[in-house]
Amino acid sequence: MTYVQFDAAARQALANAAVEAKNRKDVTWQQIADAAGLSVAYVTAAVLGQHPLPKESAEAVAELLNLGQDAAALLQTIPVRGSIPGGIPTDPTIYRFYEMIQVYGTTLKALVHEQFGDGIISAINFKLDVKKVPDPEGGERAVITLDGKYLPTRPF
Repeated sequence: MTYVQFDAAARQALANAAVEAKNRKDVTWQQIADAAGLSVAYVTAAVLGQHPLPKESAEAVAELLNLGQDAAALLQTIPVRGSIPGGIPTDPTIYRFYEMIQVYGTTLKALVHEQFGDGIISAINFKLDVKKVPDPEGGERAVITLDGKYLPTRPF
């Protein structure tokens, strides 16, 4: 049976416990994803309370992090999504994404609509990847790929 949450508090408490366990056990998000058998982006989002995990994946994550069966069951519930409470985010890393959307949001919208027509990019049928690459001018660059299915608007 599928279980749905209507209060994000339980998943937030589990996310806090999971991150504490991750740190205590000194494991990476990739190691957790490997145990779950899913992508690192999806598993990280799930552990942080934004997606449900399939039963086998939830049990593997709970076992790796010593979280117990109640946590494994909770990791399978469909969560209340949204990880940034109201207002402008204050965490510098999250704020920079907000800033990118503030600066390039209308550009992305114009380019998507010009190439695809009226519609949206799905955040449900979606893939995310983050890579660190060398910067030719020195240092490193972050390459973030957002790969969502295009869903056209349909008149009814």
